Amino acid sequence: MQQPAKNEKTTASDIFPWVLIAAFWIVIFFTPVFNAARIEMLPYSTFMSEAGNGRFEEVTIDEHELVATKSGDNFKIYKTYKVDDPDLVKRLSATKVKFTGVRHDKFWNSVFSLVLPPLVFICFWVILMNRMAGQGGAGAGGMMPGLMSIEKNKAKVYMEDKVKTTFQDVEGVDEAKEELKEVIGFLKHPESFTRLGGHLPKGILLVGPPGTGKTLLARAVAGEASVPFFSMSGSEFVEMFVGVGAARVRDLFAQAQKNAPCIVFIDELDALGRARGLNSMMGGHDEKEQTLNQLLVEMDGFDPRQGVVLLAATNRPEILDQALLRAGRFDRHILVDRPDKLGRIQILNVHFKDKKIDPSIKVEEIAAMTPGFTGADLANLVNEAVIVATRSEAQTVKEEDFTQAIERITGGLEKKSRILSVKERNVVAHHEMGHALVAMALPGTDPVQKISIIPRGIGALGYTMQRPTEDRYLVSKEDLENKLAVLLGGRAAELITFQELSTGACDDLSKATDIATSMVTRYGMVESLGPVAYDVESSMFLDNTPSRTHRTNNLSEETLKEIDASIRQLIQNAEQKAIAILSKYKANLCRGAEMLLEKEALNQRDLASIFPGETKKSAPLKLVSPDEYMKAQ
Repeated sequence: MQQPAKNEKTTASDIFPWVLIAAFWIVIFFTPVFNAARIEMLPYSTFMSEAGNGRFEEVTIDEHELVATKSGDNFKIYKTYKVDDPDLVKRLSATKVKFTGVRHDKFWNSVFSLVLPPLVFICFWVILMNRMAGQGGAGAGGMMPGLMSIEKNKAKVYMEDKVKTTFQDVEGVDEAKEELKEVIGFLKHPESFTRLGGHLPKGILLVGPPGTGKTLLARAVAGEASVPFFSMSGSEFVEMFVGVGAARVRDLFAQAQKNAPCIVFIDELDALGRARGLNSMMGGHDEKEQTLNQLLVEMDGFDPRQGVVLLAATNRPEILDQALLRAGRFDRHILVDRPDKLGRIQILNVHFKDKKIDPSIKVEEIAAMTPGFTGADLANLVNEAVIVATRSEAQTVKEEDFTQAIERITGGLEKKSRILSVKERNVVAHHEMGHALVAMALPGTDPVQKISIIPRGIGALGYTMQRPTEDRYLVSKEDLENKLAVLLGGRAAELITFQELSTGACDDLSKATDIATSMVTRYGMVESLGPVAYDVESSMFLDNTPSRTHRTNNLSEETLKEIDASIRQLIQNAEQKAIAILSKYKANLCRGAEMLLEKEALNQRDLASIFPGETKKSAPLKLVSPDEYMKAQ
């Protein structure tokens, strides 16, 4: 990451105040210490006797003491307290010692002793506060913000020659790049955009799931336009002191207008722009709302023709305040979505540049294995593959390294130390082989890439990896029913082989129930219930996890019972289909489980030898329930 433009080097002007203060205190504290070694206190009689013997060079008469000096190789100072001696002057005159009187101005002595120490302390405090304010101010990026700079914004400022990121470093988001090229053209040639009286939108909001490259895209815009780049997180505006966030917003826009043309980027806008009223405690007006109000005011007040472009990024647009999203504020929304297969190929090529990748690797195959991966996920995948290759002391990164990296990311770390009993291994082998055979027998399912009975992650005792051949955006009812059958294939295999069930299908049942519930309540795939959505989707988060609200208050008991019965029937039908498939190919199931117990992992070639693919167009299967199957046995 580029370093901030300011405070890159420590100059002489930064060090001089500290040197001056150190020298002053050294003089104050150590001069008396050095002098103390040369000063000797004498009784008055001894002092006068030594003066009469001519051992002193000079005597100074003060109001309270006599001070004599003696030069030579061992220079010393002798002192004695002054006594009431009327013959003092006569006695000193009788000697050859030079003596003189000293008169002190009490007023200036008092002023000096009372004013100087506080003045020195105040000067030291001002220099210290200015130093701390410089560390915590705008563009410093310091670790210890000072009290004097608490109202200043904490934006990291990157000058035009410091932002090295360009559009060549951002791939997989071609549509978003095309939208942002208008911003670059405006910053470089504003007259071409204002000649007809128009102007760019005041605010541009980048919306997308985490890891899709929103921050990188904003930096690339600044790098392409060669303008200063102000970067700040939404959470940095809010502090424990009321009014600080609003002051920082004002300071940020003031600095941006001074450095125009420039780009102001606010990351994680949802931390600052959450809908008002949601966080208020006891009906109060909290600090976040004040900060948001100030941001709205500043966005209304600045003129975009000055060359200040406001960019923001969030992955939670559904919780933003509507006043932020209206026309005249963040009125242009650019979706930075997960890349498709072509985008993943482009992103992987970017991350392959500085890695030692084996020439035999086909980027298209790796992109096909990673549907739904974001740019950050792909960067992590490449790094994990490099680590795997480094661990095995290989010279280049090969395809099997990427396969292990994908398994590590999706399934978790291998738990080879988790020892299973012989019976448990046998159950897990048949369970995973049941998933694979049902998937290979049904049309439209994703091809099975690998089966393993090595425990992974927290609770997975084995896994079956299916690799999609292409990105899919629509799923039919038949595809969902087949997916239910694949999920219940492991449970069906246990029932057929051991005539009993285990807890190994817990996660499969949970996923199957979610799919069946969506088919009934959201997709209208049950004829008896009609084309009605019984499950209202209140908000869809960008990580594909919907937040749903069941309309149970508006439904009758009969409808709720029918919904439950339909969900149950879909899952039971899927289980019957899986039982019918595995009953027909029970010999393949047993042979595959034996190979899996022997090798612990099977790939596509091994599975092809166990179960040829010509059965996908076989005659319709006779469906039986688990109870009927058990009775038949």
